Formats: sequence, C-alpha cells, structure tokens
Amino acid sequence: MNAFSRRRFLKLATCALATTACRKPLTVTAGGSRAERPNIILIMADDLGYGDIGCYGGWIPTPNIDALARNGMRFTDYHSNGAVCSPTRAALLTGRYQQRCGIDAVVTAKGPARETGMAQKEITFAEVLKQRGYVTGLFGKWHVGYRVEFNPTKQGFDEFIGYVSGNVDYHTHIDQAQIADWWKGAEKTPEEGYVTDLITKHAVDFIQRHKDEPFCLYLPHEAPHYPYQGRQDPPERLPGGRKGAKTKGPKIKRAYREMVEIMDQSIGRVVETVKTLGLERDTFIFFCSDNGANKQGKNTPLRGFKGGLWEGGHRVPAIACWPGRIKPGTTCDQTVLGMDLFPTMASLARANLPPGIELDGLDLTNVLTRDAQLPERTVFWEYKNQRAARRGPWKLLIQGNTEQLFNLDDDLGEQNDLAPRHPDIVASLGAELAAWERDVSTNT
Repeated sequence: MNAFSRRRFLKLATCALATTACRKPLTVTAGGSRAERPNIILIMADDLGYGDIGCYGGWIPTPNIDALARNGMRFTDYHSNGAVCSPTRAALLTGRYQQRCGIDAVVTAKGPARETGMAQKEITFAEVLKQRGYVTGLFGKWHVGYRVEFNPTKQGFDEFIGYVSGNVDYHTHIDQAQIADWWKGAEKTPEEGYVTDLITKHAVDFIQRHKDEPFCLYLPHEAPHYPYQGRQDPPERLPGGRKGAKTKGPKIKRAYREMVEIMDQSIGRVVETVKTLGLERDTFIFFCSDNGANKQGKNTPLRGFKGGLWEGGHRVPAIACWPGRIKPGTTCDQTVLGMDLFPTMASLARANLPPGIELDGLDLTNVLTRDAQLPERTVFWEYKNQRAARRGPWKLLIQGNTEQLFNLDDDLGEQNDLAPRHPDIVASLGAELAAWERDVSTNT
C-alpha cells in the first residue's frame, strides 16, 4: 500500500467511525428533533485576506465577525481548496477536490468557459441536507456554471437569488461580459439595490420565513471582490455595454475597506435575526473566505496573494460559532480545508450520504465540540503550473520546475527553502502529490 492509499484508507476508516457513516445509504426522513437538525448558516467572503479583519490582527474593523470569534472558534490554519473562486466553490459544495468534477480553474464570463459548469451528477451538501428535511437557500454568488442547467436550483437549493458569474457591478448587477446577471431561481429577475444589502435582505427574510423548520443558508458574498464600490460609489458597468466611473488609485483602498465593513454589518444583521428569533443555540454558523486577498488587501503575515499557492493564496480567515456546543474564545490550529465542511454539515444534521459517494473532506464535528485531533493526512493544491502538498508542518511547493520545501511551524512566511537539507521529505511529499494527481485525474 503506497502513501496515498494509506492516507485514503485512514480517511475512510475515520469516516466510518464518525457520527455520519460515509457509505450508509441515504434513507432518512424529514423527522427528528431540533437538536438533531441544527440550522446551518455558511457565510463566505470573496477575496478576503488573512490579514484583513480585526480578529486576525487586520486593518479593517469588523466587530460582528470578531464577535463570532469571541463566541466561537477561530481557525489559524484553515485553507480554501483553491487559490481562485470557482475551484474553491466546487470543493466546498461537493466535499471533494475540485479536480474530480472538472472545476480546476475560474469559470470565466467570457469565452468558451461560459458554456461549462459543474455537472448535475455532482452531489452537493444542499442535496444531502434537503433529503434530511432541511429547506435550503443560497443568496449571493454561484460561479460554477452560467447556463440554466448549472443553476443552484438544479443542485439542491430550494431558493436562489443572486448572480451566477464571478462578479457583478454592485449597483447594476452587470457581469464582466456586460451581461445583466441577477436571478431568482432559474429565471433572470432584475432587482434594484447594492449587492451586499440585497444578500442581507434575502437572508434575513429566509430565516424569518423558515424559523420553525431546519434550514441551511449559504451566503457567498461578493465583497470585497472588484469592482471596488461602496454604497455611494457610481456604477462602473452600465446597460448597453456602456462604461461608467471606475474606482482608481487611492480610492480603491477606501472602497475595499467600506465593502468589508458593509459585509460585516450584514453578518451582524443575520446573527441578530437568529438571536431575536430565539434560534441562537440551534444554529451553527461558519464564516470563511474563498481564497486569499489580491494586492488591494492584506494576507499578513503570509507570503503571496490570490492565484498563487504560497500560503497567502489559500490560507484564509475562518470562524465557527454555535453557542452551547462550541466553547467560546477557542482557537483551532489544525490544518482544515473547505472540503471538510460538507461532511461536517452532514454529521451535524445526522444525515447519511448516498451510496457510492466518497468524500475527500473530513468531519470536523469532534474538533468543534470536543477539541479532538484530526488524523494525520496529506492535503493538496493545484492551479495552473503550481502544485503543493502539505503534511503536518511540511509544505512542498512546486512552481514550474522549481521545488521548494518549508516548515510552516517555524517559517509561516515561507522564506527559508529547506529542500536541499531534507531531500527525503521532498521525495515523500512529491510521491504523494503524484499519486494524488493520478487519482483525481481518473475521477473527473
């Protein structure tokens, strides 16, 4: 049994021992007490950096996100599966490496990629929770397929209002291809308003309407992705292909900060709604970013930015909050990936998985509620000509033909290449990376 096979065996064995068995057929009904089916709210920022927000020592005041951290668990070693938007979202939705469903790059608004998307055969966390009796809603960004056949309502979401592209003008909701992009379900339905405020309005309405039944609410925000626009900034993309005013120069930093602050206000409104309805102890909230910041934000103390496989490209803020179940003010320094959220949500809901589905993610339930340790595993990233493998503190980074090795416990900023001193570790991680590449390439 090679290293990759041993890792896979260990992962499956761990799943088999978890609350939710990985291979059990999905035979659940809509029954079960509220304690057995907590509400789930998954909030994801877009291009928010590790060093952007308050509770990570950042430069932007985020009192509501910080409050989630004080009342829950803050992750210091959480990673998006991708260094850009679409791959991360595919892994988050499916609990598997994005390469398995063919979304290993950005699904762009222009060119042939606009016709592609995540196949309906892929099973999402929304579909699994829906079978457990949850009502499921998505308000915000989709970005794993533009065509109607790839719409969120075709992938387990009962309700969807938002946009399917990588970004839209915050005011006119026009995408990068100058196409109007605002949907209600599988129909284009124009709606006036600033994107973050619309996401908030529909999220609050969803919670209020479904307060008496278990719900899963996925809120993928646009902020702070470009175009850089606060509430009072003019539109950049206008109908008919016309161009408006673009935020430039030093104004970008001001807009970026405002966009994060407005998102923080949004999160505060969602949390307050949960509290007002008396659902706080029945609701699991998870907040994260889809990848690291670009050069308009900060990934301090990490090296690199969005699109790269330095830590700054994929190590991002993440917070879990569930009063009464997650001890307040705790910190998790274990290596966690976005694909781990699918099995975690299924476990919290006591939902079994369909027969034949094999997830790459691990169930974090005991990490969250009992401060348990995950089994050792090697995790992987791949984007364009970059590849990376991580086991414990060791990270192998391959860029083109250059191999570098870092000990992240001692060198979080990835400044000291230890490859010449540890050829055995380079060889071991390299072999696991090659085995993983072969494995995911046969599962697309």
